[in-house]
Amino acid sequence: MRVVFAGEGSCKTAMALTIYHNPRCSKSRKTLQIIRDAGVEPSIVLYLEKTPSAAQIVDVAGRLGIRVADLLRRGEGEFKEADDLPDLEDDNALAHWLEAHPKVLERPIVLDDDSGRAVVGRPPQNVDALLS
Repeated sequence: MRVVFAGEGSCKTAMALTIYHNPRCSKSRKTLQIIRDAGVEPSIVLYLEKTPSAAQIVDVAGRLGIRVADLLRRGEGEFKEADDLPDLEDDNALAHWLEAHPKVLERPIVLDDDSGRAVVGRPPQNVDALLS
């Protein structure tokens, strides 16, 4: 963690955090606010507009220590109604499917690019593990 002085009397913590963010999601907004309240300005990826690649999705699952299937929002209509869903045990195929269906990707996801760690902000306080 680095401290960057932003002007007289103020400083901001410089961490290489990235948040996969959906501004319409209250948990995502709350997670982003916790990060900012800690004095960190993360890189924001509006993942519904700039969809992560299948390789990035596999990387995120690896950082979280979970299977790609655990990144699914199984309550989403797009998931429930999917007729093209691959085998949930096939991380690579599922990551490609998620790339085409980003609305089904769990959110928010926060990556610490310095440490390689990641958390899902559900609940939003999970991000505290990256901030301490």
